[in-house]
Amino acid sequence: MADSPQPPDSPSPQSSSISDPTNDEDGAAATGVPLTMAASVVLEHLPKNTQHALETAGELALPKVTIRLSPLPNTPALKQPRFKCSSSQRFEAIVRFLRKKLGVKEHEGVYCYVNSVFAPGLDEGVGNLWRCFKTGDELVVSYSITQAFG
Repeated sequence: MADSPQPPDSPSPQSSSISDPTNDEDGAAATGVPLTMAASVVLEHLPKNTQHALETAGELALPKVTIRLSPLPNTPALKQPRFKCSSSQRFEAIVRFLRKKLGVKEHEGVYCYVNSVFAPGLDEGVGNLWRCFKTGDELVVSYSITQAFG
């Protein structure tokens, strides 16, 4: 069988230019020495104190946020539906507060939904929920004694 002609844009096997890492100009690949951090372009633009930047990245500028508790059908309403909560607290603090205000027994459940759409995890940050799902300037948390959604 005769050799099939190669398309004009493909390189011939003899003329392919695969670079040999041992022929590198600076010889870094040949010695196996990685580049230093000072040689990196990306690391030049990081803040001086990256630990501080990482710690404050998720923080909210407001120390306290407004929470509005809205009862779902067949659930008692609170006398004071709005309250302030620290933005650094977790969502479990709202659930504990709600359980206390409603006088729910230990074996009974309280179901909370943000904007009547989803039930956040108890470990979710209140400030993060407020930043992402606030309505106006308050986080609307609907609650029920029985499971309301799916």
